Amino acid sequence: MSMLLTTQSFEESGSALVPAVLAPDDCDRIADLVQALGAAGAGTRSLLAQPWCAALARRLRQHPVLSGWMPAGSVAVQCTFFEKSAAINWLVPVHQDLGIPVAERVDHPALRAWSEKEGALFVQPPADFLAQLIAVRLHLDPCTAQDGPLRVIPGTHRRGHIADEEAIALRSRGLEVTLCAAKGDALVMRPLLLHASSKATGTGRRRVLHFLFAPADPPHGLRWQHAVQP
Repeated sequence: MSMLLTTQSFEESGSALVPAVLAPDDCDRIADLVQALGAAGAGTRSLLAQPWCAALARRLRQHPVLSGWMPAGSVAVQCTFFEKSAAINWLVPVHQDLGIPVAERVDHPALRAWSEKEGALFVQPPADFLAQLIAVRLHLDPCTAQDGPLRVIPGTHRRGHIADEEAIALRSRGLEVTLCAAKGDALVMRPLLLHASSKATGTGRRRVLHFLFAPADPPHGLRWQHAVQP
């Protein structure tokens, strides 16, 4: 799918594909760095603490297209690595990304669904704060229709927090768009955008670095677990 690289089109649809953010050689080098960490299974959520990953986050933050969609002062707060192939395979039902990684627990009625993953604390903040976040999914490999690509329902990021029943109903209307990508492309999306993915059916593999960018100051006294300045 071809998407115009404009702020208006991004805000209307909730996603956009930015081609050739990284060169193929850069993708291979980064993949080797991830491999050297021995990430087990489908991936890890804790890469941002690595100096090379923090440097890559700054590089993305300063990209001439990507930076135009991020509010001034945005910082990188998380980087998650995914790998999907016929050997490491899963599907993801339609959902929104609602959790953020924070430094410690804060008792406030607007904060809910506390959880711990890989030793990090996560919480669901109010939807109006989630609406300010931007995810950048950097593709280290080509992603075809056979590699379990992301499928999104355009415009749903504007609906706030969507109940599971409504999400299923929206998907049943056949509004999904499949987002394939070339090696080095970046898929930019709002975390509140409804999205899903199927299992991989081909012989390739899909490795992705999923960066989350957010305002430097989260609400209700929260602090980020990691925050990489531009």
